[in-house]
Amino acid sequence: MSLTQKRVLVTGGSRGIGAAIAKAFATEGADVAITYEKSADRAAEIVGDIQALGRRAIAIQANSADVTAVQESVEKAAGFLGGLDILVNNAGILRYSELTELSLEDIDALLNVNVRAPIVASKAAIFHLSQGGRIINIGSYFADRVPAPGLSVYAMSKSALIAFTKGLARELSPRAITVNVVHPGSIDTDMNPADGPASVMLKQFIASGNFGTGEDIANAVTFLASPKAQYITGTALTVDGGANA
Repeated sequence: MSLTQKRVLVTGGSRGIGAAIAKAFATEGADVAITYEKSADRAAEIVGDIQALGRRAIAIQANSADVTAVQESVEKAAGFLGGLDILVNNAGILRYSELTELSLEDIDALLNVNVRAPIVASKAAIFHLSQGGRIINIGSYFADRVPAPGLSVYAMSKSALIAFTKGLARELSPRAITVNVVHPGSIDTDMNPADGPASVMLKQFIASGNFGTGEDIANAVTFLASPKAQYITGTALTVDGGANA
């Protein structure tokens, strides 16, 4: 898909969906920087996997709730890679509780990581992105449908990315930079395992009857990052096995 030598930053790339995205870009020939918060060993493994494919890679420690850390991670990634072509705002957290039981600290964390961090990272990255670059935000299919109680603030934090994506797509269109959001459904990760306590409830909504994989999301992201998607911007792509059908 002509991603050879593209320079990519994937936030939250040490595990789960982020790790799958980072490795998919490397498989397509891109050089990749990832951020991580605590999983230094796993981040080092991803860097090793990317380097084994013959591509450059770096892992940058950054807490996505920290504005300065987010800004600095973009600068470090651009410095190491010699610029940026693609930003994937993947880092995110889940706090699951009905609103009356959700602490203010949890609300702040959801907003800071899931909403503010993609905005701050995008703002910093714009100064480095090449003509025809890409920004891809990772949302959630809960942005369109909330099938159970306890998800209201998390779902809101992901639906906010839709408006941000649409607005930023307008702003960056003169530079042929596309901005899109991918909404994963139930994906088998450490945060939401296919055999976890919520899996039975979630599977009843999925038309295919099974959880997806990180590679399913990575395939969508690398497509949107490729020249084949040059006329797709300001839109949302839901990859959920038909859960929102």
